[in-house]
Amino acid sequence: MTRAQAIAQAEQCFDSGAFRTLLARRLALPTESQNPERAAVLADYLEAEIRPAFEALGFTCRTLTHPKALAPFLYAERIEDPDLPTVLGYGHGDVIRGLEREWKEGLSPWALTEAEGRWYGRGIADNKGQHSINMEALRLVLETRGKLGFNAKYLIEMGEETGSMGLRELCTEHRDLMAADLLIASDGPRLSANRPTIFLGARGSLNFDLTIEARAGGHHSGNWGGLISNPGLQLAHAIASIATPNGQIRIPEWVPKELPPAVRRALADCEVDGGADGPEIEPDWGEPGLSPAERVFGWCSFEVLAYKTGNPDTPVNAIPPRAWARCQLRFVVGVDPDDLIPALRRHLDSHGFPMVQISLTRETMFRATRIDPDDAWVRWAVASLERTSGQKTALLPNLGGSLPNDIFTDVLGLKTIWVPHSYPGCSQHAPNEHLPPELLRQGLSLMTGLYWDLGAGDTPEIRNPR
Repeated sequence: MTRAQAIAQAEQCFDSGAFRTLLARRLALPTESQNPERAAVLADYLEAEIRPAFEALGFTCRTLTHPKALAPFLYAERIEDPDLPTVLGYGHGDVIRGLEREWKEGLSPWALTEAEGRWYGRGIADNKGQHSINMEALRLVLETRGKLGFNAKYLIEMGEETGSMGLRELCTEHRDLMAADLLIASDGPRLSANRPTIFLGARGSLNFDLTIEARAGGHHSGNWGGLISNPGLQLAHAIASIATPNGQIRIPEWVPKELPPAVRRALADCEVDGGADGPEIEPDWGEPGLSPAERVFGWCSFEVLAYKTGNPDTPVNAIPPRAWARCQLRFVVGVDPDDLIPALRRHLDSHGFPMVQISLTRETMFRATRIDPDDAWVRWAVASLERTSGQKTALLPNLGGSLPNDIFTDVLGLKTIWVPHSYPGCSQHAPNEHLPPELLRQGLSLMTGLYWDLGAGDTPEIRNPR
């Protein structure tokens, strides 16, 4: 049997409706990790859906738990020969809340529905559709060749949408169990819907609150205006000191000293495209002198996610006593994550805003990661995708968003290669989450080819033969 036959099997699996049936069954499970009432559904997804699928492929499965995690993990492995390359896969079966009432008429988050040339359903992009593609690709290689030709390990978690609580500790505790040569996983969007993409890490993410508590209550603006401070005005000026009117970050410690040449080369032919439903890119926003791709994949960005002072719903003629803002920094490799908050404190104090309080939110801070775009494993993966698709692969040094990738790079010591099966306009985390079926179809072919090549014997030298 040949590589071409394996990919033909992948196309037939999709065209026959078999993959759609499998995906529809998984989307029907409302695995909302942010909803405490779904705890039993989270466990059921692993035990009734994912475990049997892996065991049918000859994987040995274990349920893993950690006190910090609100839901269990499923670990699966198939060891064919200790001297073969070993790849670790990862995915998450939990999803953001369904938001049923906000979906378009005729659509439901818990039913795979085809409309307007798209497949709709909560989790189709994030992340059930993506890890289902990879699991099916493993099955197709195994059935076509009779063996994988490599060792496969897989970890599925059910708490990514609540910050992957316990994942770091679990991987630290089971470091030997999850030992591998590299991670191959899928999450996040492609550069654009019609271009195969690989990314090698993720921007870090830090969420924090800025607050001014001026006094116990509000005071009449006619009697006290011009006599007492307005926290809303003060906080607005404090935030304005952090970034220019065009969004350029003003805190030197929050940006890298330079854009590395390897990153610039990788992004030279990458054009950011959110699709027909995506917003229009504003050329003058963000760090000047960088291309749109360099701004989102190679640099840092500061965002104000929410701002409140007074009573926005029913304003009154009173100077508010308090102002609050939820802020976020996305940062890349080259920025010291341990100095982010201290640098902000120094900046605010030096600009006359000692009254601004800084507090971290409950969200986990993701650290920035990026492996070398010139690494031999990266070149191998790019060549495999291009051989299957006949297209030039977009190589992103890191995702613009954030993932717990530092757990795989720093705790497990792995090189990480992510092959996303989504696109920027997929409405991830929003109502009407969807994907074009042709993207799913190509993703299944790409991963079948990638896993076939991994077992064909022509790979970079493995680092730690076992």
